[in-house]
Amino acid sequence: MNLLKKLTIVSSIAAASFAGHAFGQDFQWKEATSNGYKYRYVTNDPTSARYYTLKNGLTVILSPTNKEPRIQTYIATKAGSKTDPADHTGLAHYLEHMLFKGTNQFGSKDWAKEKPLLDQIDALYEKYNQTKDEAKRKEIYKEIDRVSGEAAKYAIANEYDKMMAGMGADGTNAFTSFEQTVYTEDVPSNVIDKFLAVQGERFREPVLRLFHTELEAVYEEKNRSLDDDGDKVFDMMFANLFPNNNYGKQTTIGTIEHLKNPSLHAIREYYNNYYVPNNMGIIMSGDFNPDEVITKIDKAFSYMKSKPVPEYKIGQEKAIASPVIKEVVGPDAESVMLGFRFPGASTKDARLLNFVGSMLTNGQAGLIDLDLVKKQKLLGAFAFPYALKDYSVLLLQGKPTEGQSLDEVKNLLIQEIDKLRKGEFSDDLIQSIVNNEKKNIIQKDEKYSSRASLLMDEFTSEVDHKANLEYVEEISKLTKKDIMDFAAKYLQNNNYVAVYKKKGEDKSIVKVDKPTITPVSVNREDQSPFLKKIDEMPEKAIAPVWLNYDKDITKNKLGDVDVLSVKNTDNALFRMYYHFDSGKWNNKMLPLAAEYLQYLGTNDKSSETISREFYKLASSFNVSAGNEETYVSIEGLNENFDKSIALFEDLIRNCKADQAALDAYKARLKKARANAKQNKATIMAGLRSYAQYGAQNPFNNVLSDAELDALKAEDLINILHDLFNFKHKVLYYGPKSGDEPVASLKPIHKLPASLKELPKTKTFVQIPTDKNKVLFAHYDMVQAEVFWVRNSDQYNPTLTPTVSLFNNYFGGGMGSIVFQTIRESKALAYSTYSYFALPSKKSDKDMVMAYVGTQADKFNESTTAMNELLTTLPKSEQLFETAKSGLKKSIASERISQDGIIFSYLKAQRLGNNFDMRKNVYEQAPKLSFADINAFHDKEMKNKNYTYCLVAAQDKVNEADMQKLGEVKKLNLTEVFGY
Repeated sequence: MNLLKKLTIVSSIAAASFAGHAFGQDFQWKEATSNGYKYRYVTNDPTSARYYTLKNGLTVILSPTNKEPRIQTYIATKAGSKTDPADHTGLAHYLEHMLFKGTNQFGSKDWAKEKPLLDQIDALYEKYNQTKDEAKRKEIYKEIDRVSGEAAKYAIANEYDKMMAGMGADGTNAFTSFEQTVYTEDVPSNVIDKFLAVQGERFREPVLRLFHTELEAVYEEKNRSLDDDGDKVFDMMFANLFPNNNYGKQTTIGTIEHLKNPSLHAIREYYNNYYVPNNMGIIMSGDFNPDEVITKIDKAFSYMKSKPVPEYKIGQEKAIASPVIKEVVGPDAESVMLGFRFPGASTKDARLLNFVGSMLTNGQAGLIDLDLVKKQKLLGAFAFPYALKDYSVLLLQGKPTEGQSLDEVKNLLIQEIDKLRKGEFSDDLIQSIVNNEKKNIIQKDEKYSSRASLLMDEFTSEVDHKANLEYVEEISKLTKKDIMDFAAKYLQNNNYVAVYKKKGEDKSIVKVDKPTITPVSVNREDQSPFLKKIDEMPEKAIAPVWLNYDKDITKNKLGDVDVLSVKNTDNALFRMYYHFDSGKWNNKMLPLAAEYLQYLGTNDKSSETISREFYKLASSFNVSAGNEETYVSIEGLNENFDKSIALFEDLIRNCKADQAALDAYKARLKKARANAKQNKATIMAGLRSYAQYGAQNPFNNVLSDAELDALKAEDLINILHDLFNFKHKVLYYGPKSGDEPVASLKPIHKLPASLKELPKTKTFVQIPTDKNKVLFAHYDMVQAEVFWVRNSDQYNPTLTPTVSLFNNYFGGGMGSIVFQTIRESKALAYSTYSYFALPSKKSDKDMVMAYVGTQADKFNESTTAMNELLTTLPKSEQLFETAKSGLKKSIASERISQDGIIFSYLKAQRLGNNFDMRKNVYEQAPKLSFADINAFHDKEMKNKNYTYCLVAAQDKVNEADMQKLGEVKKLNLTEVFGY
């Protein structure tokens, strides 16, 4: 389950004639009745959302769309960390974890025998909670562990996840934030009856089984947060913005003291208080008939009884009279975060805050974008609004360049705030933001999942849907004076909190110690009668739809350039790409040139002017150079297609060398490269590349410091001016069809008589994993991150069905063998997985990957547990059949559409295929037996050599323990990064 500090930006949807949507129409709440159910709706709402309130108070929001035969669902409770009891912080979050453990109807093989043992565990935890003597506490915990082991013999671990996987569900998860706990599923539309039957039972009377192993997973999650400097900055910011409100007084994951002293009674009481229908909502968007679905939801949840929810008293904050400056230390790179307080999400000022956020940062023409990012005054900077029910927040963050103090970073950010108050921004910025907001609304409406997410956030934050729909009309009327007055009211020079993130050792960290836990049974082969009943429920099969690359893609020529296009029949947006089969391996300077372009102008336009012009057109561009491919992407409104493409072509063909911009870019790049060495995820990426390719690998295939120093502006300009003289393709998705994309591009995209090949200067080949090795890199943290890497054989397309089924069974989700064993049974990790990876091109090799993120003191146990699974594949016929069923249903309900069709085609080409490989998987995977995937496991994983990539603190993992795994090589960061 994800712990999300969710950035719920006040979003908007508006309907009605901008690129196919009708903006400026009248929005009114209306009532209607259909199929015996009353509902409310807003006129001209593009989401067609219906708002029902059932007799027991349950809110149901239904937004039908038949673009794909799937449904995004959220079951949301308006309760989170702010409603945690003050003496049991973190409770809402670990209750969220327990809602996956089942009831007396599922998750148990013998409830009559399990219940007395669970009652004993309840009592033992209360005793443990009230005992202060450490020796006695250990004795009690030992008894908890013993009785939990007995109770686990009757539990069926992950039965919920198995049921959802068998339905073909994706994204089985949940998250807890300040004022929401949300359970999420994306299911095929034909299993709605099964889904509702499971959910209705799930929330009826949850059983807190397998508690002590799950609590250990929460401990692991806490330790991960202690290793995350970003989390620490966020917590410090909110603690000081909200000293009286629970947003700042208690964190979502809770304190170590409270995590060490859980009370199942308190958890159950919290559930009984807040998980009541008048405090919950079911939000769905997707392919369904709302008249039918509301009846089914009512039937599934009518047992719930309404009751008063405990009163929540908003902790009122006093105005901040002078800047509050705080400090956080840790191993990550330095930064500054500023925070300003605003009214809650349902207010007009919160909506205006969203607009002001766009004035500061919109990725192209905001004040911070142009003044600080474009002019390279900081390594990076942005602003974002964070809307919550009680209060909202504007957060600004900046990273220093080399030699720059954090005070200087803060002052630069404050100067941009000053410009809002003084009205020092272009007059046309307001209208440009309005135009781009209209485009963003259309983009959000493209996906059913985006609709559902928006409606869910509105529900938990108690934001009026009509007010959100009117947002575009509201901001269209804003004047410069309105912005100045707003900034003067809320954004002063003294009413903020600043958190300085500095380099250093955080000596305040106290990790959650590892308790002694005996592995518990997971009973993979057992099934509850409830699961069997769900499986037997009828469902109408969904017919799969395969891509036909000859029919689904229009193929034309523009000179020697292939033009691949798919018509957009949904709206008036376009996305176009120039695609090059070349990248960093062809020229190490290509990614630098791509980045440098954003700081350049032409003879008659500055870089800032170009950004403003793109933003006025509600268009944008991006140049991205990878190892072997480069993409230039341009997107926007079809009515501005010619102008957008011409604007970019003028820039790339006529950009001027700017030595000052290059000097600033080099300085920032050096700082960014230094910062990368302070990021554990980036270090791990380097180790993995080293494991795949050896000491010289794609990750460290970069310019040396000396080469970077010698780099001239002309070197990069020449690359940019010459780019379209090399072989490339045009990929187009938009309203134009047939020959229209070519006709539009012909006068703009000028081509030479013949296109050049870009020769490769470097080719990397995966090395044999010929012995067991450990690649170690030091990082000061509580956790230990371990990644297994093994290079296998050359790509073989006939293996794809076997690989797909194997991954589904072995290590691909919360119901998989790996997750059940390492997390559920042994409580060794919060995050763990394993999979067999097929390459992206046919000349590459397959790979075996595995991962465990664990406490350093569990390093031996965790690596042993994963290696046991890599050696012997546990057999569960029931789980195997679930993996088969889920895979087939997931593929049948998947629809590859829009520009995804073109990218699917290119992927197939790189692998030497000329058809939709999903068809083979759908037809062949169900025919496979467990013996087939066991043989695959034995061939690819059993008794094989692995390279163990390990990132951990050198004083927390014993070298002798590493040597048990293989030959140890401790890498310094220069070896990893190449500079």
